[in-house]
Amino acid sequence: PTRGRFPELDRVGLPVDLRNLSIDQLRQVADELRSETVDTVSTTGGHLGASLGVVELTVAIHAVFDTPDDKLIWDVGHQAYPHKILTGRRDRIRTLRQPGGLSGFTRRSESAYDPFGAAHSSTSISAGLGMAVAHHLRAEEDPSYRERNVIAVIGDGSISAGMAYEAMNNAAVAGPGAERLIVILNDNEMSIAPPVGSMSNYLSRLMSSRQFMGLRDLAGKVVKKLPDRLERTAKRAEEYARGMITGGTLFEELGFYYVGPVNGHDMSQLVPILRNLRDTDQGPILLHVITEKGHGYKPAEKAGDKYHAVAKFNVVTGEQKKAPPGPPSWTNVFARELIDRASTDDRITAITAAMPSGTGLDKFAKQFPERFFDVGIAEQHAVTFAAGMATEGLRPFCAIYSTFLQRAYDQVMHDVVLQNLPVRFAIDRAGLVGADGATHAGSFDIAYLGCLPGMTIMAPSDEVELLNMTATACEFDEGPIALRYPRGNTYGLELPAKGEIIQIGKGRIVREMGQQSGREKGGIAILSLGPRLHEVLKAADQLAAHGLPPTVADARFAKPLDTELLEQLARNHAVLITIEEGAMGGFGSMVAQHLSRTGLLDNVRLRTMTLPDRFIDHNTQTAQYDEAGLNAPSIVNTALNAIGM
Repeated sequence: PTRGRFPELDRVGLPVDLRNLSIDQLRQVADELRSETVDTVSTTGGHLGASLGVVELTVAIHAVFDTPDDKLIWDVGHQAYPHKILTGRRDRIRTLRQPGGLSGFTRRSESAYDPFGAAHSSTSISAGLGMAVAHHLRAEEDPSYRERNVIAVIGDGSISAGMAYEAMNNAAVAGPGAERLIVILNDNEMSIAPPVGSMSNYLSRLMSSRQFMGLRDLAGKVVKKLPDRLERTAKRAEEYARGMITGGTLFEELGFYYVGPVNGHDMSQLVPILRNLRDTDQGPILLHVITEKGHGYKPAEKAGDKYHAVAKFNVVTGEQKKAPPGPPSWTNVFARELIDRASTDDRITAITAAMPSGTGLDKFAKQFPERFFDVGIAEQHAVTFAAGMATEGLRPFCAIYSTFLQRAYDQVMHDVVLQNLPVRFAIDRAGLVGADGATHAGSFDIAYLGCLPGMTIMAPSDEVELLNMTATACEFDEGPIALRYPRGNTYGLELPAKGEIIQIGKGRIVREMGQQSGREKGGIAILSLGPRLHEVLKAADQLAAHGLPPTVADARFAKPLDTELLEQLARNHAVLITIEEGAMGGFGSMVAQHLSRTGLLDNVRLRTMTLPDRFIDHNTQTAQYDEAGLNAPSIVNTALNAIGM
């Protein structure tokens, strides 16, 4: 829809079309690319601020390097919308995050220009180092194979994760190939660097130049002739001299040649420096660029957090389209009860990994700033930090999305569960999550937590149950406990003033089996874990219309199982169906194992309904659950098939 409005951008079908353009022309492309990105996200929603912050950097990288042969990796990938527009996907860019459309992150299957798929943070340097070393090994075997540059763009938030430092530490000793690795630190919070000025830009250009690096190399050869002690002293003096000027001593200590900081929106600085780095073999190199989230679009510049991820919006005013008023989100219900409990219990603390607003803990932070801890993108640290608190009698809540808790699995097992420490895991975004797709789906936590001895796992079926389970977690000091709840809004039930403590490991009968017609004896029982209970009750009404009103039970706990309830259902019904918003190997498997051990599996036809054994692509949450077969019609079909109808 914007063809004809942006003449310079219209000339760019692929990055090769950028490589003969002047600096002024590249600036014009960047300006038009920014407008195209704003126009796109206004119609699709998505991650706007981060994408606008790297427009000039995106243009400069593609203009200088020979992508896709040179490999460009975007950490997380949520800032890659301009990259997608320049790499042959402009005509499809308005399908971004839409059903059947482009992913909101980088994806290998989507384009040769996406060499590494990402949506979780801090993976780019490790992957880039692996690629660089692989290129060298291939070149040694095949003299016709040209070694490529590998560029990893990582944000100042992502570089806070330990994995980034593990990769940088290894790059210094990874051997030949690593010198082709260029890490670009995209610093958009001014959290590391001093302000950028003309002197800083000048020094960065000087230190990235071939003449300077040649002189540095010559000096290195000279000092090698000196005694070892003098050689080490000279090398360290040179590193610290540059570190005093630039602030890059940390990266030098990790073995990187540091260049920066550089204004990431100044094309006249970026292009020459990138050319210098492209043509040197003095790596690995870290280029430090300063950018501004939302740069060039005033509403996004003024409110970076608000425009990090946006709904559809008006381009002129920046006003985002708001959904009609509705019930509170699951996240807000959890936060309300946690805050209420914390007001009378000063042992309650709250920890998150760079997601205070996403987990609702921003509200907790305002009321109890001394008991709130945002540890950055460091889920492993968050879990063990909480474990340390628990050893000293505090009641820590570790609020992390299900998909991100996967990153801290060893810490959950070794530092929490093995020591039976009462850490509370508030697992947000459990189940399918809509437009963020498979990378952010919380499909696996029941399975990966359920196999850990001593772990308690709760899943509320509605917002009242969420209040109750949050209250229960606050008072549970016997060991680790997890509370999983989905993305989106609740059902609009009236909330009590506060949650009630529920008995650990006890489910509840929601609807008793009614009088059934036909030849089938025993009838149907449906045991639901979590919010699928809403669909189960719809299915129960439809089964009743077939003359088969079932028993409906809410398990409440995946672990420990309510074995009394489970055995009662298995003894008194011909068919038992379990349903959960999780992958195979979770709640249904634990039910099957218990019935197998007790011999009751011989007496009842068990059917487990889980997410299918494949990844489900981005769509609306409702459409995703329909695709997964976890809706009322699918439940009805499963029940009827089980009794032979």
